[in-house]
Amino acid sequence: MSSQSNTRSKLVVQIIDNGIPTGSPITVVGRDAWCLQRLISAGKRGFSSIEQPAPRTSHYIYKLRRFGFAIETKHEAHGGEYPGTHARWSLHSEVRILEGKTA
Repeated sequence: MSSQSNTRSKLVVQIIDNGIPTGSPITVVGRDAWCLQRLISAGKRGFSSIEQPAPRTSHYIYKLRRFGFAIETKHEAHGGEYPGTHARWSLHSEVRILEGKTA
């Protein structure tokens, strides 16, 4: 076992609907867990990859949605040398963390 696997992020969470657990607990590892933790920490404001740079953030969001998390995407304009838009993601699922380890 490599030392890298020992430091990998891991979250075990339960999606809650009106105070009642829905489905089975979900185990999320690695960068997916990192992204879920960012969503939970950001609250209603959400986060963007401009504030929390990471490669492939949109893919982590895609994978979390496949797990069943309700995640909203809003597009925001930005200026600078390369003006355009970026995404801001916010978690709409109520989540209870059952077990957590972040690298």
